[in-house]
Amino acid sequence: MNTTLNQIPETEPQRQFYYMNLAKELLSKKEKELGRKLTFHVTTFGCQMNARDSEKLVGILESIGYEESDEEDSDFVIYNTCTVRDNANQKVYGRLGYLNGFKKKNPEMKIALCGCMMQEESVIEKIKKSYSFVDLIFGTHNIYKFAELVCRMLTSKKMVIDVWQSTDKIVEELPTERKYAFKSGVNIMFGCNNFCSYCIVPYVRGRERSRQPKDIIKEIETLVCDGVVEVMLLGQNVNSYGKNLEEPVTFSELLEEVCKIEGLQRVRFMTSHPKDLSDDLIRVMKENKKICRHMHLPLQSGSSRLLQDMNRHYDKEKYLSLVAKLREAMPDIAITTDIIVGYPEETEEDFLETMDVAEKVEFNSAFTFIYSPRTGTPAAEKKQIPEEITKDRFQRLLRVVQEKGQKKTAEMTGNVEEVLVEQVNEHDDTLVTGRCDNNTLVHFKGDASLIGQIVSVKLTECKGFYFMGELV
Repeated sequence: MNTTLNQIPETEPQRQFYYMNLAKELLSKKEKELGRKLTFHVTTFGCQMNARDSEKLVGILESIGYEESDEEDSDFVIYNTCTVRDNANQKVYGRLGYLNGFKKKNPEMKIALCGCMMQEESVIEKIKKSYSFVDLIFGTHNIYKFAELVCRMLTSKKMVIDVWQSTDKIVEELPTERKYAFKSGVNIMFGCNNFCSYCIVPYVRGRERSRQPKDIIKEIETLVCDGVVEVMLLGQNVNSYGKNLEEPVTFSELLEEVCKIEGLQRVRFMTSHPKDLSDDLIRVMKENKKICRHMHLPLQSGSSRLLQDMNRHYDKEKYLSLVAKLREAMPDIAITTDIIVGYPEETEEDFLETMDVAEKVEFNSAFTFIYSPRTGTPAAEKKQIPEEITKDRFQRLLRVVQEKGQKKTAEMTGNVEEVLVEQVNEHDDTLVTGRCDNNTLVHFKGDASLIGQIVSVKLTECKGFYFMGELV
């Protein structure tokens, strides 16, 4: 193939397909030199959005000709990073030191870093100074350029850095390799406009950009034709979907259209912001049986005073009212949440308000986090809570959350539920593992032939947050 400069397409995604072909040539040449296939390994940190991005990276790498490996001593290792909490950053730095040992043994090894952490200038400077063996750095806004960046990496002896501060581009139709054949995440929007005082996501993911409904429907229809029975619609705040489109469409309207797709059996979504959870969305969920009975509704704090300081745009009473509406409409709905402990200037009274919400709502499960200051956010400038106080509150909340969650889960004992079988059980190959409509995990006797099927299972024994069951 003659790859002269004037042949490079200017429009996307044609430009990236051009670079995939070029990367394939470069890789083939290197493999002939080495006399072996080159491997890659992608490690994903963080949220469902990152997991979906990693599937895109894997799809492009396989199109280029790399072979996927489970080992981190592969020829090309990519870390798709998260920066929501500081310990996520520290984990990446620790793993990089580990990778350097592999690279010294394999001079052909390439290391790439991408994702939210790479949108921070201080992180880039630290990597340039302390981890100069890294070959490629890119962020969240130009992930679609991955093939082009791989070509630059393969033809350069210097670290390639390509990080954008923002973008209005959404590039469709690039290769994706799904983790599961029968279910898939689908991005419906990117970025966030909320600017919660503790959160760095709007700074690293950019402002909200919604995809066109027709493009989302087309993608899901293609997935269904390829064997997908369940989709999860993804966005930092799906409830605000469609607000920036030329012809505005609400999230509830999009859900109704998605539910009309023949062959699609289940629809999930994440994440919902309480300030945008409408009565219309609750109605659509109630009326459409394809929509799973699960709502992840981040609380963050039960203190109205702190919620105002967090810039969350709801208070304790509004949150409890939303939960009551959801459970009135769908008594079997599972409600999960995120809670921050030790937010700056949190008093014991503030914390007890959070405990009160946890007691009243009885969340099916909750992700509880100790507050982590993120440089550049308003909350990081405030007076921090002493570590010993935060840890004590964290343990107290955890006990309540676990007790209530186990109680809520146990209420399903004896039910016959529809379960999507996901895999052979990791610890006992006579069992398979799947999820109920409300996301509860179930293990029961079965074999690999059931994977990808939705089957009826009786929930016989509650084991805390999961069930043992029997195929009906």
